[in-house]
Amino acid sequence: MRPQARGPVVLQARSRPHFDMAQPAWEKIGVYKGGIIPVMYQRVPCVKRGGVRFRINGHDYFNLVLVSNVAAAGSIKSMDVKSSDSEDWMPMARNWGANWHSLANLTGKMLSFRLTNTDGHTLVFNDVVPKGWTFGQSFVSKLQF
Repeated sequence: MRPQARGPVVLQARSRPHFDMAQPAWEKIGVYKGGIIPVMYQRVPCVKRGGVRFRINGHDYFNLVLVSNVAAAGSIKSMDVKSSDSEDWMPMARNWGANWHSLANLTGKMLSFRLTNTDGHTLVFNDVVPKGWTFGQSFVSKLQF
């Protein structure tokens, strides 16, 4: 049995984009039938108020960052992190949805993020996370796509 998704997720399957939806969600908009059903959709830009937000969860050596309130394309293609004690950007890996993780010990260090959205635009959020942060905190930037 295939696990059910929590919400619509766009996936690439055999070069055809589709929405992978849980059966109860699909039954709200159509008649459920197994398999891939072609859909027509149009991407529209997201309009958001305020800056991009970052919520940090996890623990030492596993920093999980939720990126939210992303305008324009509304989704992130890649994310890098840089701590206050380094000049190097470290790539982060997509964990699930809008969550990205790093396997470095960045706890309490001032952090900067570099995001590239799925339209190819890149923004650098310098020192958006102050020194001394703790897990579970959220930070709002002044920048937006």
